[in-house]
Amino acid sequence: MTFTLRALLGASAAVCLATAALAETTTITVATVNNGDMIRMQGLMDDFYAKHPDIKVEWVTLEENELRQRVTTDIATKGGQFDVLTIGTYEVPIWGKQGWLVSLNDLPADYDADDLLPAIRGGLTVDGNLYASPFYGESSMVMYRTDLMEKAGLKMPEAPTWADIKAAAAGMTDKDAGIYGICLRGKAGWGENMAFLTAMSNSFGAKWFDMDWKPQFDGQPWKDTLTFYLDLMTNYGPPGASNNGFNENLALFQQGKCGMWIDATVAASFVTGKDSTVADKVGFALAPDNGLGKRGNWLWAWSLAIPAGTQKADAAKTFVNWATNKDYLALVASKEGWANVPPGTRSSLYANPEYAKIPFAKMTIDSINTADPTKPTVDPVPYVGVQFVAIPEFQGIGTAVGQQFSAVLAGTTSLEDGLAAAQDLTTREMTKAGYLK
Repeated sequence: MTFTLRALLGASAAVCLATAALAETTTITVATVNNGDMIRMQGLMDDFYAKHPDIKVEWVTLEENELRQRVTTDIATKGGQFDVLTIGTYEVPIWGKQGWLVSLNDLPADYDADDLLPAIRGGLTVDGNLYASPFYGESSMVMYRTDLMEKAGLKMPEAPTWADIKAAAAGMTDKDAGIYGICLRGKAGWGENMAFLTAMSNSFGAKWFDMDWKPQFDGQPWKDTLTFYLDLMTNYGPPGASNNGFNENLALFQQGKCGMWIDATVAASFVTGKDSTVADKVGFALAPDNGLGKRGNWLWAWSLAIPAGTQKADAAKTFVNWATNKDYLALVASKEGWANVPPGTRSSLYANPEYAKIPFAKMTIDSINTADPTKPTVDPVPYVGVQFVAIPEFQGIGTAVGQQFSAVLAGTTSLEDGLAAAQDLTTREMTKAGYLK
């Protein structure tokens, strides 16, 4: 009887201990974007769990436009659905100023904030507080098929003009073989087609607003930008391009259907990776210019931030530190090779001789360093941001303009009507917001 009682007591104690252990586990929910680097991180979580068995991570993985909508709604309404958000360089300074994000200045010493690239760190810092930790940083550049260029008897300059791009697109197009000279974003969204078109427009001398915040879509530079873009896409682009964003164009390029693609530098590891049928035939060049002193490249970072409303800030910081410090880069390199390490965040990565051997490493850092968010256009402007305007209203305005320009590309509205609608809706929203009197 005594033995049985002891056994029962022992079993009861074991249950209590197990229950206590479960109770001490903190579950955090991470909202992230469905691109390759973020998917890869989810496959490396065994390393995190080995180091932090008391934290469980649940993922909400979404397409880019949906992610932005979900996290913006959640943080603005204090919904509390997420403990870690994947957000961009656009949101961080706005949300940081509004007190919506937790400062990351107290991350452990091994995080080494001083190692972050100054251009990237500056875009994520407000009043001395780092409000998001960059998972990867990017600019944009030209990715092109070296074999098709050679076949066309052309050579891509390291710093091409838009005229060079048009000549290359014409030379590489073979529609009978299903090869299109150029693939560019057409899917509507402030972070989809408007990211590309805004950066492109900078090199044509266009701008969103003049110094008095008056919209500029009724000016010649925007007309020149869209006319050139439509010429490229109509003559040398794939069918259905108005539905194509980053992921769709990536798939087309990997399948050998694009002679050239101008998009995020982070795509380089995917167009040269195991899923690409043209991995050994890819060259890189700076985003084009038009002789006006500005290239059509942007500056961006996908970063991890913690909403101020979370009840699990400590666990969230632990995860953010793991996912964005130098040890994580080494982890990816050990599992996937240096070419697949998240790029564009840390000086130490570009000082690493092993990483320097990667064919796109130098072009990536050169592209990042040539983008200036404080002087994004040929003429002075009242805003910061290369491929976006860092004001709260831009998310809605940019998407609405993007819908107009996507419709122009699809052929459902004219160039003139699309520009006029963009001018009208932007003027209306900026007046409503108090920028215009």
